[in-house]
Amino acid sequence: MIKFCFLLVASVFFTVVKAQTDALFSPGKGRFIVAAEQAQHRIVIIDADKKAIVWEWIPAQVLPVAEAKWFTNPSDAKAVYNNKYLLVVASGGGVALVRIADKKTVFHAYAGGNTHSAEVLPDGNIVSASSTDNYLTVFKVDTTTAPGKVYSKRIYIAFGHNVVWDKKRNFLWSADMHQLKTFRYNFNCAQPDLTLIDSVAVKGSEGHDLFPVFGQDSLWLTNKSGVFKISAATKKMIVANTPQKSVKSITSGPTGYPAIVMIPQEQWWTDEIRDVDGNSLFKQAGLKMYKARWILENTFSYSENDTLKLCK
Repeated sequence: MIKFCFLLVASVFFTVVKAQTDALFSPGKGRFIVAAEQAQHRIVIIDADKKAIVWEWIPAQVLPVAEAKWFTNPSDAKAVYNNKYLLVVASGGGVALVRIADKKTVFHAYAGGNTHSAEVLPDGNIVSASSTDNYLTVFKVDTTTAPGKVYSKRIYIAFGHNVVWDKKRNFLWSADMHQLKTFRYNFNCAQPDLTLIDSVAVKGSEGHDLFPVFGQDSLWLTNKSGVFKISAATKKMIVANTPQKSVKSITSGPTGYPAIVMIPQEQWWTDEIRDVDGNSLFKQAGLKMYKARWILENTFSYSENDTLKLCK
């Protein structure tokens, strides 16, 4: 009887917490930004209207010591699966899928090589990009296998910093040192792999951030030369109306969500999130934020009301 009551209370508690959390970050409840924060090696969600951190995921508090080290200096986080999960990567080589509602680490693995970006594939598998050793890694998202032993496959790409799934064209984008590449996914759940489709030259070098332009069939690209907008249909590249250089990430949104850019103030980090016009959206002394993104629906990459998938 005591055990039953405990389980009932735990179930009710989780349901309430989940409902509150889902409501908190649902459209119409406010404007929220997810950021990779390196001073405390954590991922934070910021209420842009209240200018306050309202949520955090700290790997050192929830993962074994050895695996938590994979998430040293988190480098990117973005909302996936209808904004109920975060896909996280870190320079320490870690890749994780975290449920916002209860901060549960649903899946994590080791890519290595200074991981800068990740993407969920249509069948639930994950691909990441690592810069130091120049490769993409495709993972079988298997929650029954030890994190260090999940199936993975590496694909060479120079200066690997970014990956974006294109739902309409059914392929993966990645900008490398000098080119914009597309890859075909084999849709093999057990042994995922990528095959290069083509490459086109881009303006500038050292492709850094690649992310869908909100509500458009186009992509933002940042590199050593500046910020560009690329047509997904034609691959034509134009200079964006954002003259900044050394931009670590850029993300846009609908009316009321100005495009935000992350520009280092010290070495590679900043304690402030600004829009493209230089207006401050959030600032907190002592923070070391690397990338930051609006939590919004991404229809370029995912289906409406997309739900969690575990590859089986």
